[in-house]
Order: sequence, then structure tokens, then C-alpha cells
Amino acid sequence: MKIHDVMRGKASAEVITILPDASVRDLLALLAQHNIGAVIVSTDGTVVEGIVSERDVVRKLNGDDAVLDAPVQQIMTAVVQTCAPGQDVDELMTLMTEHRVRHVPVLDDGQLVAVISIGDVVKSRITQLEFERDQLDNYVHQT
Repeated sequence: MKIHDVMRGKASAEVITILPDASVRDLLALLAQHNIGAVIVSTDGTVVEGIVSERDVVRKLNGDDAVLDAPVQQIMTAVVQTCAPGQDVDELMTLMTEHRVRHVPVLDDGQLVAVISIGDVVKSRITQLEFERDQLDNYVHQT
């Protein structure tokens, strides 16, 4: 299974981004509005400058309410793990596990085209396993 297969199964193809100078308070509103766990930091919506997640906020907020008014670029992860649509999902799962990340931007020729979450990967894997089970079940009952 390839990453583009997972992308096709996503409920929404919209990629949510935030400007690097937006406040963390704005970030929290965006996360809540879209019911998501991470946002790509990008000035133009196509180049990934960073990624910022709920975890980043929680780790920085611990006892420091001033973080809410700080720009997102101060708390974002600047070195972002990415993948390509043609990569195997197994490679993506390894990347997510080794780097302990839950959201990975998908770049096609250097341009942001999607974000794959661990939930997307699990959902696609379950769908694949159910399909295989049904195929085996049909085979067994036909013979």
C-alpha cells in the first residue's frame, strides 16, 4: 500500500496551515475549529517551514501563560519529517515510530499536498485487513 492510497481514503483533503508569526492562541483556535492535532507552519501554504502540534503547546505552556501570545515559530518543530505520495505506508509507519511523530506532511515535488496522521494510517490498514479477510472468507465459502 502506498501513501497516495491513504490520501484517497481521508475524509478531508484540505491541508490546514498557519503563518509562522500567528500567535499560539490563534493556533489553538485553529486546532479546535478543525478538530485536528497538528498544523503545518507555512508562509505560502505550499512550502513546509515547520509543524506545530498540541504536544508542542502543552510542553511549552507548562506554567508559562505568556506562551499563548508568542508566535507559533517559537514553539514549532522546524526539522519536519516528510514523505512522498509514492512511498510505501510501511516506510511511513517506521518513520512515525522512530521519530515519535503522529503527523507527517506529504510533499510532491517539494510542494505540500496532504498531511497523514497516525489515525489515517491505522484506518487504512484496518480497511485493507477487512478487505483481505472478506476475500479469504469468500474464497473459503466458494470451495
